Amino acid sequence: MRALLSRRALLATSLAVPLAIPALRGTRAQGIGSRVSLLHLNDFHAKHDGQQPTGGTCREGRPCVGGSARLASGWSMLEAEARAEGRGVLRLDAGDQFTGSLYHTAHNGRTEAAVQRANRTHAMTLGNHEFDGGPQRLADYAALVDFPLLSANLDVSREPLLQGRIGSHAVFRHGEQRIGLIGLTTETTPEASSPGPTVAFTDAREAALRAIAAIRAGGPATIVVLSHLGLVPDQRLAAAVPGIDLIVGGHSHTLLGNGLPEAEGSSPVMVDGPDRAVRIVQAGAYGRWLGRLDLDLAPDGRILAQGGRVLPVTPELAEDASVAALVAGYGKPLAELRARPVGQSPVALSNSECRKGECGLGNLVADAMLAAVPGAEVAVTNGGGLRAGLPQGQVSLGDVLEVLPFGNTLATLTIRGSDLRQALEIGLGRYAENGGGFAQVGGLRYGFDPAAPAGQRVRSVSVRDGDGYKPLDPERVYRVVTNNFTRRGGDGYTPFRDKALDSYDNGPPLEDVVAAYIRLEGASRSRLDGRIERR
Repeated sequence: MRALLSRRALLATSLAVPLAIPALRGTRAQGIGSRVSLLHLNDFHAKHDGQQPTGGTCREGRPCVGGSARLASGWSMLEAEARAEGRGVLRLDAGDQFTGSLYHTAHNGRTEAAVQRANRTHAMTLGNHEFDGGPQRLADYAALVDFPLLSANLDVSREPLLQGRIGSHAVFRHGEQRIGLIGLTTETTPEASSPGPTVAFTDAREAALRAIAAIRAGGPATIVVLSHLGLVPDQRLAAAVPGIDLIVGGHSHTLLGNGLPEAEGSSPVMVDGPDRAVRIVQAGAYGRWLGRLDLDLAPDGRILAQGGRVLPVTPELAEDASVAALVAGYGKPLAELRARPVGQSPVALSNSECRKGECGLGNLVADAMLAAVPGAEVAVTNGGGLRAGLPQGQVSLGDVLEVLPFGNTLATLTIRGSDLRQALEIGLGRYAENGGGFAQVGGLRYGFDPAAPAGQRVRSVSVRDGDGYKPLDPERVYRVVTNNFTRRGGDGYTPFRDKALDSYDNGPPLEDVVAAYIRLEGASRSRLDGRIERR
């Protein structure tokens, strides 16, 4: 029987005994202490209705993947498989439930909390987007969930709203077996979100070492890090910190899965740690996949063998009726807003490549920003701020709000060419981690080398001049339009904050600017035109 959990200090509960799947890989050693399955999700981003594979909102008659009701069926199916094999089960979330749809924009986390309770989540680490609404929104959400919220490297000692609500780690039991969960949140959260001045993020490695010591002080344990750092930082963490057995990851939206066409690697990824092999899993993003990792554990907590699979959440998976009804209740007040038409798009515009290179959706948004500010020469917007794609055919205001759910305003500034180039360089700083700062641009072209060292990736920059382009002049002052998040230094764009010669952040809402542009121009001007080039 599953007990409700306190979120304070060290936590213990019993796993719901029995779970799992095909044959485990590794040595079937004698002396197995326990057999468990970890079901895992990451970077859901409030996609309760699901989405088209391109990222656009669902449309009748077109394939739609993910969605909370199908996810609920997926959780249940994977757990039933595991229980049939006599395995204990943990349902884990690696963060970023917040931000990405009107559900979150309108309900500030209440929809996410209700669905997570219905799905019987056992524990979750905080992602950077859990801080988008500041401490108050996170505190309100924390009061609604009945499972531990974890972040070992989060310092809330100066924030009363969050004190006592976020734990460093939690311990679950399956019989005599102890499984210790440690939460880690990306240290760059102040750049990528809005945690406010009273919340700090400390070194993840040091925090992990402290939490491992605290867990093992209570006896042998399997150490599972619930990480919202990204795959590359997870690999570095695994190689550097002794005592980690497994990392359930998020943040980089990486799909690791054997045999899946969209997968970027096998599951699990194996890393040689200082004292043991470390397994890393991650299940893409937006609720399109659910992961299941089966473990045979030695009495001392070491992993003897593993197996499992990653489940695509496709239309073939039946919707859970109770969760569908729950989501429908939260969705009812959104229907009128969703339906308001703004224009047409001749093609579907995906956001899947907007953190890696030129994308049609990024061109559309940047050009809309540029058109809205007479006298602006350059538009820069962060690719990670484009949270969904646009559908082919009629585009509604709801579709635009799915793409731009943050409520950002248009911001303008003047800045010297040398500082503008530095800003583009910063946007490429976390390229390998799928960082959200990647610059989508208008009125400007730039070439970059992703293999070059950070800080040396920009190879060329030119600014539109009549029908052509001229090289960026480092001494000249340019008029730039961006959004208020990046203008204030978000996603690392500190030159926009510290080097601006003048600035204004209170322009019209960005979603209104883009909707008006689509209404006047359509989305036909969103084609790729070579404004961003990998070299």
